[in-house]
Amino acid sequence: MAYNLPATRLLMNRLRQMMAEDGETRSRLDNVVRLIASTMVADVCSIYLREPSGQLILIATEGLKPEAVGNTRLSSSEGLVGLVSRRAEPMAIQDAPRHPSFSYRPETGEDPFHAFLGVPILRGGRVIGVLTAQNRTERVYGDEEIDTLQTIAMVLAEIVDRIDPEHLDNGHGHQRTRKLATLRGRVFCEGLGYGRAVLHDPVVPAAKFFAGDQEIEAERLTRALIGLKTSIDRMMAIDGAVLGDDPRDVMETYRLLAHDPSWAEKLQEGVRSGLSAEASIDRARREHRARLQSARDPYLRERLHDLEDLDNRLLRILGGDDGRPEISEERSVLVARRLGPAELLEYANAGLRGILMEEAAASSHAAIVARALGIPTLGGIEGLTTRIDQGDWLIVDAEQGVLHVRPDDALYDAYKDRVALRSERQAAYAALRNKPARTRDGTDVSLMLNAGLELDLDTLEQTGADGVGLFRTEFQFLVSETLPRLDDQVQLYRRVLDKAPGKPVIFRTLDLGGDKVLPALNLQREENPALGWRSIRFALDHRGLFRRQLRALIRAAGENPLTVMFPMVTVPQEFFAAKDLLMKEVEWTAETTGKRPSRIEVGVMLETPALAFSLKELAGEAEFLSVGTNDLMQFFYAADRMTPSVSDRYDLVSPSALRFLKMVSEECRTHGIRMSACGEATGSSLSALCFVALGFTNLSMSAGSIGPVKRMIRSLDLAAFRADFIEALDKPNDAFRNQLLALAAEHGVELAEG
Repeated sequence: MAYNLPATRLLMNRLRQMMAEDGETRSRLDNVVRLIASTMVADVCSIYLREPSGQLILIATEGLKPEAVGNTRLSSSEGLVGLVSRRAEPMAIQDAPRHPSFSYRPETGEDPFHAFLGVPILRGGRVIGVLTAQNRTERVYGDEEIDTLQTIAMVLAEIVDRIDPEHLDNGHGHQRTRKLATLRGRVFCEGLGYGRAVLHDPVVPAAKFFAGDQEIEAERLTRALIGLKTSIDRMMAIDGAVLGDDPRDVMETYRLLAHDPSWAEKLQEGVRSGLSAEASIDRARREHRARLQSARDPYLRERLHDLEDLDNRLLRILGGDDGRPEISEERSVLVARRLGPAELLEYANAGLRGILMEEAAASSHAAIVARALGIPTLGGIEGLTTRIDQGDWLIVDAEQGVLHVRPDDALYDAYKDRVALRSERQAAYAALRNKPARTRDGTDVSLMLNAGLELDLDTLEQTGADGVGLFRTEFQFLVSETLPRLDDQVQLYRRVLDKAPGKPVIFRTLDLGGDKVLPALNLQREENPALGWRSIRFALDHRGLFRRQLRALIRAAGENPLTVMFPMVTVPQEFFAAKDLLMKEVEWTAETTGKRPSRIEVGVMLETPALAFSLKELAGEAEFLSVGTNDLMQFFYAADRMTPSVSDRYDLVSPSALRFLKMVSEECRTHGIRMSACGEATGSSLSALCFVALGFTNLSMSAGSIGPVKRMIRSLDLAAFRADFIEALDKPNDAFRNQLLALAAEHGVELAEG
């Protein structure tokens, strides 16, 4: 019997009815395999469940021996079923026994069967089982049959994932209880949080898997595809004068994927088979995620990322209001594979108790925004989205870098005790708010705030910060699909200055490129973006864009002081060129408005070791130097901070790094250049202690770090500690960090780490 579209629709309709019926899981699965076998004219239909060990256990069959259910197990490297599981993609074989991966299991009685079709059962991008069909005769399964079996596998995923194989032999097929899980990640924003999981990716409820009216679903999908293409075309239709000659290959490829008729036709086929528009897209997304996990080729991974992003965009369009999950719980924890800063800002007022990200680095813009929001955040959690279900209770321990999934009562009680202790510490830090950061022997240290959003400035008063030591100006560019107008920039910078009356604000000019890709310009993706076309290099090559920002800063300052610093300068000539553009804009503004800043201070960021050996040439030109610890340490150690496997391999608290900073400190004093430091390292009380001991008396950090660092400084006798610190630096032992911790304890220095 030929397999045709009406048979597909019949199968999906009957499956929909079957899924809606009450009954034990085991009996429902038995009915499913019988239905598939009869409709597809297959002699065998079987379902295998992947156990935590990786083995695949037969949990339902029509055509094999019934006694094999619950007893037949295959390793992930065994048989055709194991091959489908490893590849995470369908396999259709005309004569299975002749295939090199074929594994004969006599207890199943499968020796007379030749044709084999197997598809993975996917959930959250991971293979949780395999669905197979077999025939006695040699035959080739068609594309339509493969697509139909994949669709059925998607529908079965929710049921299969919750089956406990230990109960299969008693006929009940109990659902598996999702157990406590503990996952480790990197701390992006310190704190403790407790709440229910809210998945950032659009969720397709099982009730919406099937189409009520196929014509209506097809029309919904068509409209959504048109809306997707239109939105992407609008992103591409940027004024050529603004884009200049910048590469557009990456965005053009993305656009072509959205316009690919084969992708759209694949989605429409799912609707024609009886799926809803959402379920058809979700099926494609599951396949893309599974392939992404096994892809090694960088180009293929980028394309799969793009396809998954298109799937998600399309689901959001179908859901309306960008498809963003509604935060209805009083306590919610946002769970995402990836987040951009603009996406995270959408949740700014949602009352989140925690943020979890699978793919991110502590210095990513999403992490920086999370710190601005003051929400406990963990990132770099491998397999995060495959281990958590919507609504799971979570404890986010962003002090120890641990996530507890579905915690028991004992863990929850321990969490409450930790929260109480943390509240006591925060109260102690708050008591220091109006007290100076002054060492016991009288050295004052300015503690400044790292900021990049207006909401960051709200913490100035509550932390007692002395000003803004780093205002990142690129966020306004990154959260918009178009370049911000001059007036928009002026208004933002003016609001920032107004929120810090009488306090210094240091504006860092655009730091774009690398991991900070500008949507409006779509920078070309590079093999080593951290070492590529970024920061001051990018700004000097886009002088129109750069001068517009400088003009906005000058206009915002009016006749008040203005402090600007240029990022990632590698040679003095870059600093001179940037400063020259700044002064030209000052003169232009003075001629056109009659106003100029009362005082202009120009600084340079030390983020590349090369600049450290050119400080003599900056004497008299740069008023101050700010050590940008994030980039400086990654270049110093040749360890990409955006690559999770090496992102923790650089350590400022090491003899080599501190000796380098000691040299910088001495050079700055020799040439009359004021010193400051900013970045993640300054927020650690131990790293801050090292900076102060090296002569840095201006440190900029996140709001949550000011209290602990101020307490450390007020407990420090700097002169006494410095002498022993320099001696330790000259004669370090193998465990230098422990050596410093012991030294701090000996001098009575109060460190948050200890």
